[in-house]
Amino acid sequence: METLLALEMVRVTEAAAISSARLMGRGDRHGADQAATEAMRRTMDEVEMRGTIVIGEGERDEAPMLWIGEPVGVGHDDHPAIDIAVDPLEGTNLVALGQTNAITVLAASEKGGLLNAPDTYMQKLCVGPIAAGQVDIRLSPAENVARIARALGRKNADITVVILERPRHEPLIAEVRASGARIKLISDGDLSAAISCAVSGTGVHAVMGIGGAPEGVITAAALRCLGGEIQARFRFRSDEERTRAEAMGTSPDEERVYSTTDLAPGESLVFAATGVTEGDLLQGVRFFGGGARTHSLVMGYQSKQVRFVDTVHMFDRDRPPAVRL
Repeated sequence: METLLALEMVRVTEAAAISSARLMGRGDRHGADQAATEAMRRTMDEVEMRGTIVIGEGERDEAPMLWIGEPVGVGHDDHPAIDIAVDPLEGTNLVALGQTNAITVLAASEKGGLLNAPDTYMQKLCVGPIAAGQVDIRLSPAENVARIARALGRKNADITVVILERPRHEPLIAEVRASGARIKLISDGDLSAAISCAVSGTGVHAVMGIGGAPEGVITAAALRCLGGEIQARFRFRSDEERTRAEAMGTSPDEERVYSTTDLAPGESLVFAATGVTEGDLLQGVRFFGGGARTHSLVMGYQSKQVRFVDTVHMFDRDRPPAVRL
């Protein structure tokens, strides 16, 4: 099931990437997100599965599609139930401004295999396979930098930490700088950065800071497939968010540390992402006469497979494009 689902899921992220990429640099972040969402939802309706959105675009009364609890797919009763977490376009501003590292993303698992996280904030610490098990989010950033460096057999000055450029992160940035580590500040896209820290050769060794909780769950699915680690703690912005978390079965205790398997406990995990704009990990969508070319990443936890998929989409078969390998 996992292998077949992986191939279908990458088709979903490819469709979303192509639709949103047409709006690259147009300054329309909402239009790009809408294009990705509509394409993702439309393609999901072609997949033979009994899917349910557990992390999506919001509540039913606010989101026209891909809302939490929405059934997707054309599966029958004999098909297994699948939970799906989506981020139709991570980096809406990146696409609107024509900047790098925008991706379309989803994770899927057997029912109950993904934490139903509320739409709030989450403090995150992400590392790759070698540093997994060596860090602790309860420790200072400087201590975690030192632990990552020891695990990798490097000096602090050789470690690169990705942090979202936000006013709330000024103390974190100052402490990481004081540790001697290098910092890569990003405007959006901590999910893409977290995946990069678990892939050799990207030059990213850790992600630290506060970002979206739903993205944290999708990140956990990816890092489980890659052997990396995420540690996280909820950071609620209001009592209303705490109440909503309790209603969803999530503890409102902000001191509780969630592990990778707490966030994505499934055994049939599938993760798929497609580049929209050029990035550190994935190439962006490239259009040519009569078609487009996409670059995707798809992974399965049970299969222990990580695939980079280079796909040529031929829109006009009457005028075949010249495909260059």
